[in-house]
Amino acid sequence: MDLQLDDKTALVLGASKGLGRAIAVSLADEGADVITVARSAEGPQGLGHIVADLDDPAAPAQIIARVRETGKPVDILVLNAGGPPTGAAATTTPGDFAAVMDRMFNAQLALAQAFLPEMRARGFGRVLAVASTSLITPIPGLVLSNAVRAMLASWCKTLAAEVAAEGVTVNLLLPGQIATDRLTSLHGAMAAGSGMTPEQITARSIAAIPAGRLGRPEEFGDIAAFLASPRAGFITGCAIKVDGGQTATL
Repeated sequence: MDLQLDDKTALVLGASKGLGRAIAVSLADEGADVITVARSAEGPQGLGHIVADLDDPAAPAQIIARVRETGKPVDILVLNAGGPPTGAAATTTPGDFAAVMDRMFNAQLALAQAFLPEMRARGFGRVLAVASTSLITPIPGLVLSNAVRAMLASWCKTLAAEVAAEGVTVNLLLPGQIATDRLTSLHGAMAAGSGMTPEQITARSIAAIPAGRLGRPEEFGDIAAFLASPRAGFITGCAIKVDGGQTATL
């Protein structure tokens, strides 16, 4: 299937590794011009790479200015940010939430609002937010991620209805257990003090996945590329699980 992305430009956040990098690579493989953003200077090959830290309140303005310098309109915006620290709901403080809000919500909101008017005027746009299956089943020990991603998801769902008639779709991708550095780190944190090794935690996790394996980043990236394409113009306001069947709901 031709995804018709040859004349599209994508801006992908958190693209130096993991799911963000996989999305950037899949979009580029399908012909899109890709601008990547990450804290690291390392990014996949594309139209350009912007070094920016979304924890910095000044980062959105910096990113917007750099994108404008390319002279390319943003057709596809992929909202993606590194996960926050682990923590329990009973002990996580307002300060803990404030520490991750710029990265996980404020910066993403600012970037979307900067590029949405142009998408609406052209009659085409794609906003994809990388969230988590924790939107459906909160993950123990990840209260910051559970709560802040839920807020972003509600904003995306509301936005989807506002812009659908103008050719702009807004969707969420909910990764389950996909083989990334972030998952390795989480399994290490879960193993600490549990009496289990990280390898045992991973094995236990795989046993709970009907597909019998961890997901591959490129599988996730390919789903994102389809949703970003003109082919997916009638899909909006959706949260799509990519979890090998693990989440026990439709």
